[in-house]
Amino acid sequence: MSGELSATTIEISGANGDPVEAYLARPEGENSRGGVVVVHHLPGYDRATKEMVRRFAELGYDAICPNLYHRQAPGADPADAAASVRAAGGVPDEQVIGDMAGAAEHLRALPTSNGRVGVIGHCSGGRHAVLVGCNVDVDAAVDCYGAFVTGTPPADYVLKVTNLVDQLPRLRCPVLGLFGNEDKFPTPEQVDEFEAILQDNDKPYEFHRYDGAGHAFFAVDRPNYRVEAANDGWERIAEFYAAHLGS
Repeated sequence: MSGELSATTIEISGANGDPVEAYLARPEGENSRGGVVVVHHLPGYDRATKEMVRRFAELGYDAICPNLYHRQAPGADPADAAASVRAAGGVPDEQVIGDMAGAAEHLRALPTSNGRVGVIGHCSGGRHAVLVGCNVDVDAAVDCYGAFVTGTPPADYVLKVTNLVDQLPRLRCPVLGLFGNEDKFPTPEQVDEFEAILQDNDKPYEFHRYDGAGHAFFAVDRPNYRVEAANDGWERIAEFYAAHLGS
């Protein structure tokens, strides 16, 4: 692989057939390969997320990130769009499912697709990745410290979300979970509950937990960044996708 890639903004068909802005990055070449749908975090469709999309292209995948806030704030600065959506209680789960299904369909329609698509998200996007794994035909899901896959949100929590406990028994694909043992959302106990449900329902999974790491330990631009945990996590992601999506 040469490492050369192309990246561009496109439009896909999302939930209810709505046009949704998306960022697409692809490696050079016409070889058959898997695809990765990146779910952006609560701060939105921002530079850090687009860098991640390009990183998956560098790893050899066609990668895409739909702008979940496109309807509420088309063309807005990511921080402004995120503030608007946060004030409204977040994006409804049904809309996330529809937009991610549209993204997966777009990747599978590319001439380079081998038919396999994975999904990944961090923070709120981690919960969304599991949500997608329960409701969309994908081949692998990566949850990076997704809050409220299990557990109950506090009464004053900014997002109007519920946990996914009732949906986990219908998880459609293997899941990789990466968690910090110092995290408060999700707590280690909530991760334990998540793992127990997967075990009880014979769902394939792989969890890795990191001492000394809290929430957002992948975020290189935040004090929470933990280089050892993040580097190991990226290795786990690469291995997991190579096993389930091909390369």
